[in-house]
Amino acid sequence: MARQLADVLAANIHQHIASTGIAPGTRLPERALAEQFRVSRSPVREALRRLATQSVVTPHPDGGYAVAEGGVAPPANDTHAGRDDGDDSEATYLRIAEERLNGQLPDRFTENEMMRRYGITRGQLGAILRRMAQEGWVERLPGHGWTFLPVLTSAETYKQGYRYRLLIEAAGILEPTFKLDREALLKCRTEQEALANGGVRTASPAALFDANSRLHETIAACSGNAFILEGLRRLDRLRRLMEYRKAVDRDQAERRCREHLELIDLLLAGQQEAAADFLRLHLRNAAREKSEGHA
Repeated sequence: MARQLADVLAANIHQHIASTGIAPGTRLPERALAEQFRVSRSPVREALRRLATQSVVTPHPDGGYAVAEGGVAPPANDTHAGRDDGDDSEATYLRIAEERLNGQLPDRFTENEMMRRYGITRGQLGAILRRMAQEGWVERLPGHGWTFLPVLTSAETYKQGYRYRLLIEAAGILEPTFKLDREALLKCRTEQEALANGGVRTASPAALFDANSRLHETIAACSGNAFILEGLRRLDRLRRLMEYRKAVDRDQAERRCREHLELIDLLLAGQQEAAADFLRLHLRNAAREKSEGHA
């Protein structure tokens, strides 16, 4: 099982590097990857070792690994399956999300039922289920089978989510306990800059959601208020599938990434009040644009 998890993580990390356009030489901290994929650091370390043997990452002079010159290329076809399982798995993953939102899937299901429904192998399904579990919208039942966890399913609750974010996110920047995590914000800045400079044109809906929610959660963590951070994390888990469902307007997505860069720069410059005002405007614009899109 540990070997399987490392294989899946290696593929996910490679896909993340390719889809977000992280520059060669960029260090890949184990802790940040473990938090992103919601696993412990041990499988991340093993996954990075495997990627090093594939020349996707390379040892960093200060320890750990960095993106190699060839690491930004998309993952090659899975040699075990003889075809591009990454693309197939992503398509199946998004189809499951869409059918769940459409009410076409029951609350509980077995692996055999899903294998038959989507025409995939147990190994392919296992990778998808692990990803869904890490993202917090399914969990394994104690005895047999799996269950879907609650998510936002209506346009009205989706709008309520944005109104909730308007209440808590900007307020978090103005908390008396706010303490800037410069290193974490700079990592987010590198990611957002890569997206704004072309990466957003090819990134999957999942990669865009992960990068953007990671930035907002990083800022919430700086608030020093555990309730603000936990509230946002819980909402992000609930709204994930609704975000996948919406048609991605690449121009709007690029503009939001550039706004993220402005927000980060305000915070790095110590302009908290200006950053809070900017964040409110950013969230209002994003809510309006997405409400006008396909639900």
